[in-house]
Amino acid sequence: MHFSLIFRILGMLLMVFSFTLVTPLIVSFLFDDGAYPAFLLAFAITVICGALMWMPVAKQKKELRTRDGFLITSLFWVVLGLFGALPFILSPHPELSISDAVFESLSGLTTTGATVITGLDDLPKSILFYRQQLQWLGGIGIIVIAVAILPMLGIGGMQLYRAEAPGPVKDSKLTPRITETAKALFLIYVLLTVSCGLAYWFAGMTGFDAICHAFSTVAIGGFSTHDASIGYFDSPAIMLIASLYMMVAGINFALHFYALRQRSFIHYKIDSESRFYAYTIFFAVIIVAGSLIGTGSYDITDGLLHGLFQTVSIATTAGFATADFSLWPSFLPILLLFLSFMGGCGGSTGGGMKAVRIMLISKQGVRELSQLIHPNAVIPLKVGNRRVEAKVVSAVWSFFAVYMFSFIVILILLMATGLDYITAFSAVVASMNNLGPGLGDVSAHYGNITDPAKWILCFSMLLGRLEVFTLLVLFTPTFWRQ
Repeated sequence: MHFSLIFRILGMLLMVFSFTLVTPLIVSFLFDDGAYPAFLLAFAITVICGALMWMPVAKQKKELRTRDGFLITSLFWVVLGLFGALPFILSPHPELSISDAVFESLSGLTTTGATVITGLDDLPKSILFYRQQLQWLGGIGIIVIAVAILPMLGIGGMQLYRAEAPGPVKDSKLTPRITETAKALFLIYVLLTVSCGLAYWFAGMTGFDAICHAFSTVAIGGFSTHDASIGYFDSPAIMLIASLYMMVAGINFALHFYALRQRSFIHYKIDSESRFYAYTIFFAVIIVAGSLIGTGSYDITDGLLHGLFQTVSIATTAGFATADFSLWPSFLPILLLFLSFMGGCGGSTGGGMKAVRIMLISKQGVRELSQLIHPNAVIPLKVGNRRVEAKVVSAVWSFFAVYMFSFIVILILLMATGLDYITAFSAVVASMNNLGPGLGDVSAHYGNITDPAKWILCFSMLLGRLEVFTLLVLFTPTFWRQ
């Protein structure tokens, strides 16, 4: 393990992150909201700490190994979450404890969208902007962005990209060089954000709200500048725009890359995962909207609109709200929570286990049933026209097993802190799937749960954001063995 190299990269990345505090600082000056001292001090602390980590090992230029990449990825998210909490701690509004500030910071960076803050409408504009910006940075993955500059430092970045990139297939590159890959992903991300912001603005949002909500929509984050979330605007047009961009952001960004480069949408149509993702959400919308209309909760128009928006929001793990879905009748709240286990596609900004894994598990289940009926038949598992190798299926089942085991352990730990079953269950679903809203005591916010529960959920959010193995591998003796 090259610890000197790890400190060098962490120091550099921390210094890069410090400059993201300049934007909310400018917002604070523009709106004269009085929060600029917090951002100035947070910037100074972050850049100084980053420099102190970097300077003693500035000349280290060893080859970055895969294990180093996993450690850097995990450590940086932890470090970033801690330093990202500084503006919340230092600002007089809101007055957050260290536990609450770290929770809010990690929730933003992991695009979970769970919040401990109430009274958003009265907060300084710069704090609101900072929360949204955290989600935007977390959406594309600060590590994926950073690998675009690592080659200039004499360091290859593929190991970091493999550790950070979502989805079960982590060896494919969109372009021959990882630098170009990161730039391509970042360009697409920016284009989606700009177009989403303009759409919101034309639909009636203020410029500030349009930018902030574009950040969290494309990141599939769920933070809002208002307590009522998207429901604050009471606009069908805004709800439809949000639904569209959440769906788009939940698709593998590799497909967006190919569509942009080849000026063709054919890849969306032929990609098995995208079809599975779209069909699942389509049928879920029909069930949810039909139930809302059938139970008399809404008329036909509102039932279709709210059913569409809330299903897309929860299924993609964005977590925006136009209504308190926890109060919806019958099985709907639980159905929506279970939809978040799928989340977005691999290579998207969505959370959850990813549609490709759920699809492979479903196909494997069907194949096993067929094998029982025809025990001597050779029934290959295929995705599209490609045969799926046994090691890929094994990896997916291993991920599912570890994911569910982690889920159960975290659920038991949360209940041990005093939370009731419904609250604890939904909190684990919302944090591991990077969803945000839950049921019971966490349906509106997480401010009323205990500090130990918040720290457990912080770990859970990191576990989900780093897709379980990237973080858990650090706790194995084999990882540290020379």
